Amino acid sequence: MTNADRGPVPSLIALKTKTMAKWFIILGAVLLLIGAALQFAPWLFGWFGKLPGDINIKRESVSVFIPITSMIVVSLILTLLLNLLNR
Repeated sequence: MTNADRGPVPSLIALKTKTMAKWFIILGAVLLLIGAALQFAPWLFGWFGKLPGDINIKRESVSVFIPITSMIVVSLILTLLLNLLNR
């Protein structure tokens, strides 16, 4: 039986697991920082949903909120951060 028949090399699996664990730690730290900012400094996110291009429709029984511009800004920030972290 050759090594190719046994599947991936264990060290490769361990490397992928360590990489995934690193990303979970980073994601947890980011979520912790966002949660702390929302708890102790809610004015930091006061801009969200109030940019030009965000749609907010209120009727008697229905309220619709579509933050188009805010989501574009969040997407750009996340893209920049992930590109910086992957270098």
